[in-house]
Amino acid sequence: MDIDQDTDRGGRSCCSCCLSFIFTAGLTSLFLWLSLRPDKPKCSIEYFYVPALNKTLDAHSRLNTTLNFMVRLANPNRDQGIYYDDVHLSFSNTNSSVANYTVPRFYQGHKKKAKKWGRTLPMNNQTVSRAVLSNGSAVFRMDLKTQVRFKILFWKTKRYGIEVGADVEVNGDGVKAHKKGIKMKKSDSSARLRSYYPICVLMNLLVFFAIR
Repeated sequence: MDIDQDTDRGGRSCCSCCLSFIFTAGLTSLFLWLSLRPDKPKCSIEYFYVPALNKTLDAHSRLNTTLNFMVRLANPNRDQGIYYDDVHLSFSNTNSSVANYTVPRFYQGHKKKAKKWGRTLPMNNQTVSRAVLSNGSAVFRMDLKTQVRFKILFWKTKRYGIEVGADVEVNGDGVKAHKKGIKMKKSDSSARLRSYYPICVLMNLLVFFAIR
């Protein structure tokens, strides 16, 4: 009889130790995640120039219908790097696509900024003319789409989609009207990256208290 009681106590003690370990591991993981969770990269348009819209150039120079630009991608994280897949840029006006450009994949260290310059293939003259408004300025839409993985300590997260964009007003000199960088805004997946893991930890804690 005593042997059965000792066995029962030993089983309960072992189970209690296992549950305590799961509980402690869950809390530790939660605290680590809260301290290491990554923030989305910040994207902005710093330079935008269409020579064909520069009224100060002669007629021959204005035949250049390329679109020249520079986008800046900033990693705001103090401890996490970012692996970018190919960054796809699309340019449009009045809901019609005018050009595309791809920035090859790259890695960005923590608290680093990357400036990506590019030049699209020439647009046709009708496309450029349609972008011009009655006041003489022009408006283009620039959208950015890519997938990123965050480097946290010695491992990488799964891929998360980033989709942002902004309208760019071009003045009579062919450059963007706003001197400061234009922030590209839209929904992205970094919010989901923050939320899934804590939910899993919370579920483990609820199971622990239910068994107990």
